[in-house]
Amino acid sequence: MLRAHTKLRLTGTKLELSVEFFPPKTEEGMSRFVNAAKDLSKVNLNYASVTYGAGGSTKSGTMSAVDQLNGLFQSAVPHISCVGSSEKQAQSLLDQYVAKRLNHLIVLRGDLPSGFGGSGEFQYASDLVRFIRKKFDSHFRIEVAAYPETHPQAKSCRDDIENFIAKVEAGADGAITQYFYNSDAYFRFVDEVGKFGVKIPIVPGIMPITNYTQLVRFSDACGAEVPRWIKNRLAQFADDSKSIKEFGLEVVSNLCDQLVTAGVPGLHFYSMNKSNMTLEILKNVGLVK
Repeated sequence: MLRAHTKLRLTGTKLELSVEFFPPKTEEGMSRFVNAAKDLSKVNLNYASVTYGAGGSTKSGTMSAVDQLNGLFQSAVPHISCVGSSEKQAQSLLDQYVAKRLNHLIVLRGDLPSGFGGSGEFQYASDLVRFIRKKFDSHFRIEVAAYPETHPQAKSCRDDIENFIAKVEAGADGAITQYFYNSDAYFRFVDEVGKFGVKIPIVPGIMPITNYTQLVRFSDACGAEVPRWIKNRLAQFADDSKSIKEFGLEVVSNLCDQLVTAGVPGLHFYSMNKSNMTLEILKNVGLVK
């Protein structure tokens, strides 16, 4: 049963829907990416974002993918991470985005690429947010990351919340969460940061369930918890991909329905460069026809 204080969105505020892609690395991957983008562009999402890779390892791929999406969606949004980047490099990249008339970014700390020894001139995402605000004022709408179940590298839950607040104070306009399957984790996080005066929209990140092994691997890496009952059910299905997808569709659709009913400001789907599950979830929740 939802608690009264989970009514998060003002009456009449439009639910913002967005989707995330990663830059394809092969011709086959590019074909899958383009087909998924075309399918998802038909349902009038607010924007599509493209990830950046460890240490900016897919920087050129991000730019290329953004160019592909720019004509399909209302807005194409590049991710930019600060790890391994200098101020000069960041300035150059941001200047290119301005030249392309892009005005929306997802700003992350990012992960170090394997074998990389330094961290660049930006230690935290808040440093990069502050730099962008200093150099470009309000040109860019800036989203940052939030971790309802605590960032896996955070010293403590309190430390993670303080890091999030630092990003907000540096100039973030909104936040997108790591995916989760327990809505209470999201509601509690919003409650906690709200006590510190945080008022920016915090959009839940949604990960469709299509593959048990992949889900567990991703979740272990990013610190997202897969509830035991979900793991047990998925393990029962073994290699029965049809049953896994049907169960995953039910679980994630119910989660989204609960979040939308509670009044979240939006939903951000991690598409994995596929369209079917995201479209089915949106239809199940009544957000598209």
